[in-house]
Amino acid sequence: MRVSVLKRQATAVALALALAAPVLAQDLFTPRLYVNDRVITNYEVEQRALFLRVLRAPGNPEEEALKALTEDRLRQTEAERLGLRLTEEELTSGLTEFASRANLTVEQFVEELGKAGIAPETFRDFVAAGLLWRQAVRARFLGQVPISENDIDRALEASARPRALQVLASELVIPAPEGQEEAAMEQAQELSDTLSGEAAFASAARRYSAAPTAGAGGRLDWLPLANLPAAIGQKILALDAGEVSDPIAVPGAVVLFLLRDVAMDTKAEPIAVNVEWAEFLVPNDAAAIAQILAESDECNDLYGQASGLPEDRLTVTKSALEAVPGDVALELARLDPGEASTALTRGGFRRLLMLCGREQVLEPAPTRDQIREQVINQKLEGMAEGYLEELRSAAFIREP
Repeated sequence: MRVSVLKRQATAVALALALAAPVLAQDLFTPRLYVNDRVITNYEVEQRALFLRVLRAPGNPEEEALKALTEDRLRQTEAERLGLRLTEEELTSGLTEFASRANLTVEQFVEELGKAGIAPETFRDFVAAGLLWRQAVRARFLGQVPISENDIDRALEASARPRALQVLASELVIPAPEGQEEAAMEQAQELSDTLSGEAAFASAARRYSAAPTAGAGGRLDWLPLANLPAAIGQKILALDAGEVSDPIAVPGAVVLFLLRDVAMDTKAEPIAVNVEWAEFLVPNDAAAIAQILAESDECNDLYGQASGLPEDRLTVTKSALEAVPGDVALELARLDPGEASTALTRGGFRRLLMLCGREQVLEPAPTRDQIREQVINQKLEGMAEGYLEELRSAAFIREP
């Protein structure tokens, strides 16, 4: 099912590319920007923008493409200064891991991208820049990351995510419409740095949050931790009661969480979760939505509701929870099978999300060494942004 979704995305982008071909043919390989002594061409910007469209990345594709390529040049220059190189095995592993998020092999992923006019080199360069940057961050900070046994113990709890491990949290969702992502992140970071305690968080949620829970101060009911993406669940579980998380970017928004309580069952088995859900693009009309929900007790009922509509109005996807987009994953976390959410929108439509089912998958428990590596990577991620900002401040960036 995931393959068909990606194919439809690729087809749409390919059509857009065909219509724009006369424009794209002009001056593609002329410089668009200089970053120190490295060049970014118009062709690279167009390719990255197409790639971001296929990935449904938030923001203006061309602006985000130029920003990302600028950062890639800074990362590549620093990796070169440090004498870092990727082996073919490392690059192949990175490409494989990325393609697997769409349940595709590298060859299948490249083939689908090609249908949208995206060259294999664009995919390779995107992955290679990220891998080199990871090496550069580790080279600079690895000896400066303190890891305690308590850190490992807490991360082990988070990675196990037993069936009965639940969190009681509050949320604050700041909208991040296209072109305003940076401002939303800055506002979220300021709130994260200044808010302390449930009362202050609740007041801020009522004032700033766009979530349906705003009127209740952002308070959520108990959530099974297994329903949340691991990256989000681990951030919440790492908090102390009354503490506010760092900002978490999801498509179209930035989210803050406050932890209120945790309930544990040490006898529960560690699990991973596969999730299946339907997304039905419906008119933004309360009466029409109410009628659809009244006539739909499960995902199969939506096929009748979508009869005669364009194929892309209803999609049903099954994947590992980690591959679910963050905004969708947060909505699905609150649902039982057959329940629906209409909190999200897209292109003038209301996105009716219905949970079809969750499949719990037993996995081998991670070792302490594996968990230690995960904790190190999480802490390095927090240092990487400051590192990149240093490089950006020292760089000479100019237009032709």
